[in-house]
Order: sequence, then structure tokens, then C-alpha cells
Amino acid sequence: MTAKDVIRELNKHQSDSELEKIKRYFKMEEGDYSHGDKFIGIRMGTIFNLAKKYSDLPIKEIEKLLESPIHEYRVAGISIMDKLSRVKKTPVERRKEMYDLVMKRTDRINNWDLVDLAALYITGSYLFDKPRTILYKLAKSKDIWERRIAIVSTAYFIRQGDVADTFKIAEMLVHDKHDLVHKGTGWMLRFAGDKDKRRLLAFLDKYAGTMPRTLLRYSIEKLDAKQKKHYMGL
Repeated sequence: MTAKDVIRELNKHQSDSELEKIKRYFKMEEGDYSHGDKFIGIRMGTIFNLAKKYSDLPIKEIEKLLESPIHEYRVAGISIMDKLSRVKKTPVERRKEMYDLVMKRTDRINNWDLVDLAALYITGSYLFDKPRTILYKLAKSKDIWERRIAIVSTAYFIRQGDVADTFKIAEMLVHDKHDLVHKGTGWMLRFAGDKDKRRLLAFLDKYAGTMPRTLLRYSIEKLDAKQKKHYMGL
């Protein structure tokens, strides 16, 4: 199996009508591709299904997919790793090489959907029983995508009932200047609040009056109407 095999199969599903949908979804103008990406028009569901077929793709071939300027090819590469990271039987060695690739090529994970696909399981599941200092380093990065990776990677920890890093990293990002970091941080705070509402409310008591409105709205989405009004009023 090679990257060329994946690309050849993906190209069979190219659709001009799907390309138009993608342009609207990513709010692109004609010829203005998000963050330098080029889209060719392949349904994300199709890509995710094909990713299951290429679970044995060597890591060097996955990296070739990440190096492509075509967004859908990079989605395929990350999706292959995402699928594997969700399988309990995936060997530790394979998990490590996938994690290492994500950290090595954050330059190719340069859009919110790529970040979320890479961080929800690949990074979080690998780091769960290991030191997590890398996430704090990424949270201080000048690159917005590395900062979003830092917070979204804590999703796996939250699923295991461990919310400490989510709130610590959220404190580092609570006054971030970028909207897509606000959304990722608010999303993780809301998710952590499902596990520990008291800690979420304590966080909001401290920061609701000064955090960006988008971050606040995402954070309080599951609170009752009275609590939402209170925090929005701050």
C-alpha cells in the first residue's frame, strides 16, 4: 500500500457539486482556499470510510499524504491514524509513530478540522499515561493550530474522567486572540463540565467577565437559562 494508492482511490469520488458544498462550508471565495489548502470535492464521509481500508499504510506513506496541498488527501492521512488510535488492539509502537508524526508535522495540520481529527484521539490516547508537558508547550506556541491541538488533545483525558489538564490549559488560552482557539477551548470546557460541573462554574466565576464572548458562549452551552444569563451578564 502506498499514498498513491489512496490518492488514486480518492480521486474516483471527486465531485464538482461536492466542491461547491465544501467552499460554502469553509466560507471560501472562488480561488481563495482556506489557509493555503486546495479542495477538490470529496465527501468527508467517503474519506473516513476509505481510511478503514488503509490501516496498514506505512507511516512514511501517511506523511506523504500530509505533505499534499490537497486538503482531502491530508484528511485521509489523519483519518487513517485516527481510526487506528480508537482501536484498543493497536500496538503501542504504532501509536507512538502516529503521535510522533502529528507532532513532527503540525505544519501540515493547518485547519480546524484537521486539528480536531488529529487531536481527539491520536495525541490524547497516546499521552494519557505519559507526561503531558508537550501540551503546555504547544499552548504557548505562536501557531494557532498548535494551541488548538493543545486544548483539544485533552478530550481523551476528559473521557476518562480526568479534567485537570483541560482547565489548566484553558487558563493559558482564556485570553487568546484567535476565534478558532476560543471555540476549541470553549468546546473542551463544556465537555469537561459534563464530568465536573462545579469546576466549570468555578472557572466561569473567575474568568467569565473577561474571556472572549465566543469562548464564553461555547463554555456555557449546557448550563440552564438562569446560569447562562448570569455569566453572559458578567
